[in-house]
Amino acid sequence: MPDLAIKRGVRMMNGTQDGQAPRMAGRAGMVLIVGLFFLWGLANNLNDVLIAKFRHVFQLSDLQSGLVQSAFYLGYFCFALPAAYAAERFGYKAAVVGGLLLFAAGALLFWPASLQPSYPFFLFALFVIASGLAFLETSANPLVIVLGPAESADRRLNLAQAFNPLGSVTGVAMGAALLLADVPVGVAPDASAVRMPYLVIAAVVLVWAVLLMATPLPRAVMPAGRVPVSGVLSGVGALLKRPRYLAGVCAQFFYVGAQVGIWSYLIRYVAAELPQLGIQRAAWLLTVSLLLFTAGRFVGALLLSRIEGARLMTLFGAINVMLMVVAALVGGRVGVVALVASSFFMSIMYPTIFVLSLRGLGPLTKPGSSLIVMAIIGGAVLTAVMGFVSDISGAISLAMLVPAACFAVILAFARLHCGEVER
Repeated sequence: MPDLAIKRGVRMMNGTQDGQAPRMAGRAGMVLIVGLFFLWGLANNLNDVLIAKFRHVFQLSDLQSGLVQSAFYLGYFCFALPAAYAAERFGYKAAVVGGLLLFAAGALLFWPASLQPSYPFFLFALFVIASGLAFLETSANPLVIVLGPAESADRRLNLAQAFNPLGSVTGVAMGAALLLADVPVGVAPDASAVRMPYLVIAAVVLVWAVLLMATPLPRAVMPAGRVPVSGVLSGVGALLKRPRYLAGVCAQFFYVGAQVGIWSYLIRYVAAELPQLGIQRAAWLLTVSLLLFTAGRFVGALLLSRIEGARLMTLFGAINVMLMVVAALVGGRVGVVALVASSFFMSIMYPTIFVLSLRGLGPLTKPGSSLIVMAIIGGAVLTAVMGFVSDISGAISLAMLVPAACFAVILAFARLHCGEVER
């Protein structure tokens, strides 16, 4: 998810803070912060299974079930800048603990939501969880940087980021095992199955918050008298005059929308195209997609050492346009393979768009990074659009034309920067 690339912007934003932080805050602090990457990966991708669960429990249309991601990413969007302000004003530790408490509160809300049961209540709970994750993602990356010597910061970040896809795979596997078990014939599905997993998540998160409160961490607050909000707002005004930067924000919006939409509806697509597999096996194919995405990050990192980023993204973007057209128009086993394979080629897109968008911004890098992170609202908007297309067409396969268009936008953005490099 987005977190992998944020580290690049964070490095630029916080490069001067390493000298102000203690050289080493202790192994315990590092372990606890690395655990955050696992926790938000788990929460993010558990949503993909929740969509399938809620669709059957509440008899939802595809548009209505897609509101799971809309509520979730709206929380990220609304709290991205407040989280950045809190981290600078009160310190990383306070922001992380506050984020964990919000995360736990949202997970605990699944209990009353499942007792009613109420789909809008569930959506509100997901919004609260996402607001907490916005605080975690804003603070965890720079905390990893300051928790040790500057010369080994990249190594620590790579280690921490490795736990994020591990959490994603765990979330999908846990959801497939606990939420999508086959319901006996004649028994109506209910929402009670979601209660225990989220209560366990809440308990783990609260324990994590207590442990962090008891662990010394670098404060890294703002210098006295500095007002970050005005700085961010003035920077935003300057960025609005940079068309190439705005193209990057647009590309990120469409990328996140494509990624979230594909994963959100993959179970639904497989169940429709290969009904003999069943919904639980369809969920395991989502796990395969996440593993391919993880593999793509490693392969992509190797290729990027030899191929310029914009050119590689041009190739991957073109491949994914073709894969989405196959998924939309061919369907069946071939369509399923195309949809699952697309995850491999998505892997480099977020970080590459992030870096290309920030190129040459200088002092505008920090507000520029914030706006690009806020572009993840595409996950809320375009997932709903895909649901709408599925509902009006009567075919979930045709909804894959939406991510096809998204990848076409990314392809155009990549080509723009290929020309820029050549000139």
